[in-house]
Amino acid sequence: MLSMSTQRKLLVTSALAYANGSLHLGHLVEHIQTDIWVRFQQAQGHDCLAVCGVDAHGTPIMIKAEQLGVNPAELTEQYRQQHLHDFNDFHIHYACYHTTHSAENEALTQTIYTRLQANGDITRDQIRQAFDPKKNMFLPDRFVKGECPVCHQADQYGDSCEHCGATYSPLELINPRSSLTGATPITRESEHLFFNLPKYGDFLQQWHQTGHVQSEVANKLNEWFTAGLRRWDISRDAPYFGFEIPDETDKYFYVWLDAPIGYMASFQKFCQTHPHYDFMDYWGPDSDVQLYHFVGKDIMYFHALFWPAVLHAAGFRTPTAIFTHGFLTINGEKMSKSRGTFIQARTYLNHLHPEYLRYYYATKLTNSVEDLDLNFEDFSQRVNADLVGKVINIASRCSGFIHKHFDGQLSSHCHQPDLYQHFVDAGQSIAQCYEDRQYRQAMRHIMQLADRANQYIDQYKPWQLIKQTSHTEQVQQICSLGLNLFRVLMIYLQPILPHTAEQVATFLNCPALTWEQRHHPLLAHHIQPFTPLLQRIDPAQISAMLDEAQSTSETE
Repeated sequence: MLSMSTQRKLLVTSALAYANGSLHLGHLVEHIQTDIWVRFQQAQGHDCLAVCGVDAHGTPIMIKAEQLGVNPAELTEQYRQQHLHDFNDFHIHYACYHTTHSAENEALTQTIYTRLQANGDITRDQIRQAFDPKKNMFLPDRFVKGECPVCHQADQYGDSCEHCGATYSPLELINPRSSLTGATPITRESEHLFFNLPKYGDFLQQWHQTGHVQSEVANKLNEWFTAGLRRWDISRDAPYFGFEIPDETDKYFYVWLDAPIGYMASFQKFCQTHPHYDFMDYWGPDSDVQLYHFVGKDIMYFHALFWPAVLHAAGFRTPTAIFTHGFLTINGEKMSKSRGTFIQARTYLNHLHPEYLRYYYATKLTNSVEDLDLNFEDFSQRVNADLVGKVINIASRCSGFIHKHFDGQLSSHCHQPDLYQHFVDAGQSIAQCYEDRQYRQAMRHIMQLADRANQYIDQYKPWQLIKQTSHTEQVQQICSLGLNLFRVLMIYLQPILPHTAEQVATFLNCPALTWEQRHHPLLAHHIQPFTPLLQRIDPAQISAMLDEAQSTSETE
């Protein structure tokens, strides 16, 4: 069970978004999931920091920058600023939102590489690769397309077939072509550097079996052990946008080596302006800080195999746990530009309240790796029924009586202490749901409490009692308890609805909402006049958002 007394020190990360495009609703699943968990920990009084940034290296970024006629570093900084703006507007907060193209990341990457070299973990080998004779460069797998060698489906990428699921190398494609120039690739050899991942196989298997990953992730990773771990290619040939490998000529670190090191670099950047935080306290081999990574299932093998092995080999601490989530579908299907359901974060923000999406994702998120679906009809119904119709309705129903008849003053007496205590006691199980990332279960519990609060108001009917002079004081007590129950609900919803929670604190004329405050009801307390906190979703808003998504996709 969750301990409420001991303060914890936690460092939390989300996967770094690739800096060659705008954020979309799929990205936000992870970042909202992370932010909810971090805000919950902070509401518990724990020292919890979240750091993140942009993944700024690799061939796709180099190619896009070239097409736009800008420097790759300038391009990635533009996207970093854009991402940060979107996150801020979704009330997603990072203590530092950095970039992998930074002095901090380069120094840490070189340190780790040097330690791996000293361990004898770096080897060399000749590899055969697809080479574009027109572009005069080696081609990453995804820049080669052709016919699948297994099912013969045309126009498939060079690493896997989207039709049959087969995996292969670009050299196995039938009738391959470069997606950059359309040229037929030729085969060339090049010497590459490899990290000796098999050396750490026993360590990784033990690590997976001791609770650092979800059971379904551990089961999936067992397939890699069964097939046999292979050395990991950590180098790429020039031209490449990334960090040059020391003492090598025209060799760069593969983006997936320095990308997770970006978590360390982002925290190091934070430490520069917060000197009471020590980098090695968090990343040293003896650290007792809890380190958590939130990632999507498509990149779990980088985080659950390569990353802990590299950290362990280089003398740094490994993660406390890696939390893996599924993909987002929209109306039951993959996001699609042609259907107008490839929705950018900013497109959503142009039409809808950010906390509606935070709440809806929370009603769907569990601690499993299952996908979640954004169904817009269900989205509207849940927001309108739950947030507006149940929770905010409590404040709306009660506040008018308090201001009209009692000059904004709450009763000095708790009308039903047992009911209030029931709401307080529910905090333990709701907190455990948050801790376990069972947000869906937490939302169900909170909405059951909201139903109970509305039933209480319906039972006593203050709108009828106020007509009887002898029951005036009772109306004050009933509505005061209603508002206190509303406050407890908003304490529980604060990780989901941080901006609305701030507005509620202003309305109730009380300090910022924290978990501990639920034990202390507001009695003989003056509140401010109520103003609408959240509005019902109009179907026209959804239609306008989808229309904009469609038009945006058509112009890209």
